[in-house]
Amino acid sequence: MINATIYVNSRHAYMGFDLEGHAGYSEAGTDVVCAAVSVLVINTINAVEMYTEDQMNCVTDEENGMISFRFDREPSHDAQLLIKTMILGLESMSDNSEYEPYIDIIFEEV
Repeated sequence: MINATIYVNSRHAYMGFDLEGHAGYSEAGTDVVCAAVSVLVINTINAVEMYTEDQMNCVTDEENGMISFRFDREPSHDAQLLIKTMILGLESMSDNSEYEPYIDIIFEEV
């Protein structure tokens, strides 16, 4: 299962996220859930880096399916919009009865 933790501050700004695990929907190399989550997350990180001035930190461990992403300070409107778009995609997958057993999303206040 992929465990996603989204970090939100008291002003409802998304400050970062952690994802860990492998979906286990199918064998490695054919797992559409892992592939979809990877595309959403990697594209979001690349877009924040390319289209905003926000400073961030990102740590990955491909073998364990782990990615940890944090903004250095409260993110800009554009960066927030990009993160919200990623969350929309993850929640859409989680709301789908076929994929719901393979992804868990929690929101944690920081």
